Amino acid sequence: MATRNKLPRCQLKLQDLELDKEVQMIATRSKKRRAKGVTRKRLSSLKPSPENDELYRPVDANDPEIQKLADSIKRKGILEPLCVTRDNYIVSGHRRYTAATVAGQVTVPCRVLNVSRERMDKDKYVELLREHNRQRDKSLQEKLREELVSVDPHQAYRSLIDHRQQLSLVDVSTVRIEGEKRRSNISKAKLEMLAACKRIIMEDRRDYWPMSVRTVHYALLNNPPLRNTGNANSRYTNNQRSYKNLSNLLTRARLIGIIPWEAITDETRPRAIWEVWPDPRGFIRDEFNGFLKGYWRDLMQSQPHHVEVIVEKNTAWPIVKDIAMRYRIPTTSGRGFPSIEPYRDIAERFWTSGKDSLFLLVVSDFDPEGEEIVQVAGRTLRDDFGVDDWNLELIKVAVTPQQIADLELPPNLEAKETSSRFAKFVERHGRNVYELEALTPEQLQDALTEAIDGVIDLELFNGELDAEKNDATFLQGVRNTVTETLKELKID
Repeated sequence: MATRNKLPRCQLKLQDLELDKEVQMIATRSKKRRAKGVTRKRLSSLKPSPENDELYRPVDANDPEIQKLADSIKRKGILEPLCVTRDNYIVSGHRRYTAATVAGQVTVPCRVLNVSRERMDKDKYVELLREHNRQRDKSLQEKLREELVSVDPHQAYRSLIDHRQQLSLVDVSTVRIEGEKRRSNISKAKLEMLAACKRIIMEDRRDYWPMSVRTVHYALLNNPPLRNTGNANSRYTNNQRSYKNLSNLLTRARLIGIIPWEAITDETRPRAIWEVWPDPRGFIRDEFNGFLKGYWRDLMQSQPHHVEVIVEKNTAWPIVKDIAMRYRIPTTSGRGFPSIEPYRDIAERFWTSGKDSLFLLVVSDFDPEGEEIVQVAGRTLRDDFGVDDWNLELIKVAVTPQQIADLELPPNLEAKETSSRFAKFVERHGRNVYELEALTPEQLQDALTEAIDGVIDLELFNGELDAEKNDATFLQGVRNTVTETLKELKID
């Protein structure tokens, strides 16, 4: 019986082995190619790495930069794939992931690393995050935390947490808080007064936010509620007890959210808030958005007279400023008697204008100090800065005896006998004094408007308004042209 030609068993095994090696090599190359390639994954299947927030700033979907990135993804898609682990944890691309979510994407391009977060040592995983985010723009604090991870791989995570805790310490002596701040709840007996306050703040004077407590105080006097409905003799009146009740009630109402914080202000305690940006890109974008939008035409340039406004109190400043802004009239808040500097500035603006006369409109209380402010302004401009009597016109806009009579304004108790100007004021006007807040915002604005219209040439003013409209059209054309050119700059 003939036999088939067979390869020796050892040779067969050798061929099988070589084939197996070739298959393995092909498979390995294929895996490498797939690893280098990009696959699309459902966005819902991906998971942000918790450790990312420990290295970098948490990603906020409401961040304007994220919103811009989301708009870009809607238009162009994701240009750089996310980097994820086999178990779908994001290693690089948390900002793109958040922006894609905002943009409503269903799938995103991903590169899959041949690692699993759940199987990795935590310190090693933190290091992996760091290495895959080396080229991303980061804050100094983030870069510092990255370097801490590199110090000792075995202590990386502990060092990172220790550093974060260290940042929260301050090298100064601290004061221990003693006692407890307790505020009583707003009782049912206070609801009538609270409703009256809400009506004034949220309805009647909504256009004049922020307002002072004193403004609300005077508005309540027009239709005074009971401070306590359980006491028929607790009608709101113009005295310190009612005012303190009001201040306390508005504080509690803001703390529990019934009255918005932004509705009430305390102009006697200034604060400084700096406008900052997280990086230059946001600043550049904001500058582009506001490019050539800050133009104000000098509406007073063709007027025969130079006009200025002085307001005694910061509480009336926003009300007065709105009217002065319409006319582009310089306005100064004195907070009582202004120092010498504001008068110097007024005189400088007058001399620079080249005009023959200065009209100074004064807005102040009707009390010994408020009346004297008008005189001090005149004497200072004349005697210290050389504005002669025939060049200077002083006008008391508010509060005036005529307004007190016509509007039946409520007095603010009586003039203080401790005032050095008390005797002179009482001799001329009597003891009752009237604050600016006794006027409603509308009444004060009407008084200032009437005074300004009485000293300017309205025909010339309206001509300037028409010219400003033409200016705006010209500037918009320039802005459009320049903006198109600036778009060529890549700032993202």
